[in-house]
Amino acid sequence: MEIKVFAFLLLLSLCAPSSRLGEAAAQQWTSATATFYGGSDASGTMDMYSAGYGTSTTALSTALYGDGASCGACYLITCDTTSTQWCKPGGPSITVTATNFCPPNYNEPSDAGGWCNPPRRHFDMSQPAWETIAVYRAGIVPVNYRRTPCARTGGIRFGVSGHDYFELVLISNVAGSGAVAAAWVKGGGSSGTEWLAMSRNWGMNWQSSAYLTGQALSFRVQADDGSVVTAYDVAPANWQFGCTYQSNVNFS
Repeated sequence: MEIKVFAFLLLLSLCAPSSRLGEAAAQQWTSATATFYGGSDASGTMDMYSAGYGTSTTALSTALYGDGASCGACYLITCDTTSTQWCKPGGPSITVTATNFCPPNYNEPSDAGGWCNPPRRHFDMSQPAWETIAVYRAGIVPVNYRRTPCARTGGIRFGVSGHDYFELVLISNVAGSGAVAAAWVKGGGSSGTEWLAMSRNWGMNWQSSAYLTGQALSFRVQADDGSVVTAYDVAPANWQFGCTYQSNVNFS
C-alpha cells in the first residue's frame, strides 16, 4: 500500500462515521474486503510493538476511517468462507487494531486495485495478520467484521511531543472501546484546578495550546462508547518533549 500515513506515529489517524461500541454494534457483522501489506515479518509497517499492538494491525479505508475517529479501535475479522475458496481451513478469525489509514487510489477502479476508494469498506492488514485468515496467493478476500473490545496490558500511554505552548499528545494502548472521542489535560497534576479540553490533531494525537512546561500532567480520556477514565500525575513536573509516560489506569 502506497502511503499509509495514519495517526499513530504519523499514522494513527482513523471509521465511518465512528459507531459506539454498544452491545448491538459489537455483535453486528458487516461485509467488507481485505488485502495485506508490509511483508511476512511486517517490516514494511510502522513499529507497532512499542505502542503495544504487535503485528495484529490494520489500515482502514476512508469509509471506515472517519477522519481518525476509529483510530485504536479493535475489529474481529473472519474470512467469508461462503464467498471464496481462499480462506484458511475452518474460517479462523483474528482481532486487529486499527493503526493506519489506507488512502484512496483514484487511478485504479474500486473493484480492481482501488480497494480503499470510497465507499468501499476495506481492511489493509499486516501480512502476518492477514495470513491468519487467508491464503497468501489470494491477494484479496471477502471478509466479515465487527467491532470488539480491545484487550491491553498496562495503563494508557501518553507520548508528549511539540514545544512550549503546543503539546501534541499521542494516546495509545487504550483498552475497552480502543477509540478516543475526547481528551483533557490538567497542568499541576492532581493538585491542578482546571481541566483543559484538547482537540484532535490527527488520529490518536490530541493537542493543547496551553503553557504546561514545568508542571506535572494529568489526563482525562473519554472513549467513543462514552466511558471516561482519569489518569492523575502521569508525567512529573520535569517531563520532557519526546517522551512517553504510562498511566496506572485503563478502560476495562
